[in-house]
Amino acid sequence: MKKKLLAVLLTLTLGAMALTGCASSSKVTNDVSSEQKTETTDTQKDDNAKEETSNGTARTLEQIKESGEIVIGVFSDKKPFGYVDENGEYQGYDVYLGNRIAKDLGVEVEYVPVEAASRVEYLVTAKVDIILANFTVTKERAEQVDFALPYMKVALGIVSPDSALITDASQLNGKTLIVSKGTTAETYFTENYPEVELLKFDQYSEAYNALLDGRGDALSTDNTEVLAWALENDGFSVGVDALGNIDTIAPAVQKGNTELLEWINNEIVSLADESFFHKDYVETLAPVYGDAADPESLVVEGGVIEQ
Repeated sequence: MKKKLLAVLLTLTLGAMALTGCASSSKVTNDVSSEQKTETTDTQKDDNAKEETSNGTARTLEQIKESGEIVIGVFSDKKPFGYVDENGEYQGYDVYLGNRIAKDLGVEVEYVPVEAASRVEYLVTAKVDIILANFTVTKERAEQVDFALPYMKVALGIVSPDSALITDASQLNGKTLIVSKGTTAETYFTENYPEVELLKFDQYSEAYNALLDGRGDALSTDNTEVLAWALENDGFSVGVDALGNIDTIAPAVQKGNTELLEWINNEIVSLADESFFHKDYVETLAPVYGDAADPESLVVEGGVIEQ
């Protein structure tokens, strides 16, 4: 009888343990499920945030602030305006402004590398909130994006080997000129010098490498850029330092994003009180140009072009 009683008690005990085990197992499963749901929710939030900047509709100023991050398109290979340094950090004249914009908005900044030919596309498709990529204001571009007030003046320049220096654009007739796709240099020479053969590249680094390799007789882009490059590359000089019109560089946003555009314009005007862009020049351009360039011929404060 005692053996039967012990057997019954043992059976009940084992059953209770089994139930406890099942309950514990169920609890762990529920906890994991809860964690998975949380992770899924966070992932969905991230995906939704990314979708806001990739579905073609630009984020509003309020949405940018709420997200805690602004996405800015910059060059990654165009020193000293936008480039990635040896530590993997974005640096340059445009980046200096981007950092300040993010600071004054009270958000973090994500830099997205762009090519010259993709700047308009990245705004139209809302892949970025702002373009700060040495973006020259032109009538054609202004039909597709909205430009803010300018912060720099620029013209075209031509850099070539000292051994065969180009000092006039007409010398390029029948020769090969290297340009980057989607630039004002490409447009200018296509329209005004049809006898010049254009060798086009997507990336600026590719274009300059082509010049170093002797695949072209010269290279043309903004005079501020060719000057910086020539100063760092022996055997090359800027023989033409001001070609075409004096243009301006400005931030750009998706067309119709009025609230963000107005904020940027107000920011540029406000920054003039502290001579921000002269400070930017000293920090990012002066170490490259030295005495070879006059900051007053390049810098624009408060969006006002001095005559």
